[in-house]
Amino acid sequence: MTPDQETKTASSGSSKAITRISILCLIVLVVAAFRHFDLGQYLTLDYIKSSQERFQSLYQMNRFQVIAAYMAIYILVTALSLPGAAILTLAGGGLFGLMVGTVVVSFASTIGATLACLFSRFILRDWVQKRFGAKLVTINSGINQEGAFYLFSLRLVPVFPFFVINLLMGLTRMSLFTYFWVSQIGMLAGTIVYVNAGKELAKIDSLSGIMSPGLLISFAVLGLFPITVKKLLALHKPKAQITPTSPAENQSDH
Repeated sequence: MTPDQETKTASSGSSKAITRISILCLIVLVVAAFRHFDLGQYLTLDYIKSSQERFQSLYQMNRFQVIAAYMAIYILVTALSLPGAAILTLAGGGLFGLMVGTVVVSFASTIGATLACLFSRFILRDWVQKRFGAKLVTINSGINQEGAFYLFSLRLVPVFPFFVINLLMGLTRMSLFTYFWVSQIGMLAGTIVYVNAGKELAKIDSLSGIMSPGLLISFAVLGLFPITVKKLLALHKPKAQITPTSPAENQSDH
C-alpha cells in the first residue's frame, strides 16, 4: 500500500469514527431530553384517551401534516427504542381508522425498526453485545438454520420484546432490505390487532387486555408454520442416488 493509500484509508477510518460518535451523541441527547422533560407522559394511554377529540379535530383540518408528524414521532420512538410504540399504535387506530391507520403504522414501525437495527449494527454494537450477548447466541443459531423464516417467527411469536429483536438483529449478517420486508410482513398481523383495538380507544383500560391467550396462540401457530413446512419438505426431499462405479470405470477416468 502506497503512502497516499494509507493516508486515504486513515482519513476514511477517522471520518467514519467521527460520524459514529456524532450520531451516538445525538442519540444520547434525544434520549436524555426525552427523560429530562418527561415526554413519556404524552405517550401514555390516559393522555391519548383524554386528547383524542382534540387530535381528531386537528386531523380533520390538516390530514397530511398530522400523518407526517405522527409517522415522524413513531419512527423516532421505535428507532431509539423509547417506550410508547404500543400506545402510538392504538392512537393510530383511534385517529386514522383501520385502513389508513394500518398502512401508516405498518410503515412507520418498520422504518423505525430498521433504523434501530442500523444503529445497533454500526453504532451501538459493543453496547448491545455486552447487554444482550446471551440472547444473541440463540438468535444467531436460528438465523443460520432458518434465515428469514426465523425473523418472521420472532415478529409473530412474542419470545423477545420487539426492541430487543431490533437491536440484536443488527449484530447478525442479515441484509437491511431483507430485515425490512420480513419485519413489514411479520409485524402486520399484530399491527392490525392493535390498530383495530384503537378504534375503540375510549373503552381500553390497559394494554394487557388486547392480546388474549387465544390470539397469542394463533400468532405462534402462524409464525411457526413456515419453519415447520420447511423442515417437513427437507425431510421428504429425495436424496441423490449414488451409483457405485466399477473398478474398470474408475480406471478409465485416469
